Amino acid sequence: MDVSSAALLGAGIAVLSGIGAGVGIGIVSGKTVEAIARQPEAQGKFTGIFIIGAALAESTAIYGLVVSLLLLFR
Repeated sequence: MDVSSAALLGAGIAVLSGIGAGVGIGIVSGKTVEAIARQPEAQGKFTGIFIIGAALAESTAIYGLVVSLLLLFR
């Protein structure tokens, strides 16, 4: 296996981090809806925590995309 093939394989593997981000955001949003259903008066607190959690999960996908692009265009 030459270097360019290994870089393409690594780029493909790096993009797979988007799957984890999707699962993470799904879990966070599901638990947020569940928490709001149990305590509707605390919706503001739950929404802020949800946004932080979703941003942290999405950042892993962005890091994977950046690594993939670095490997493709090196």
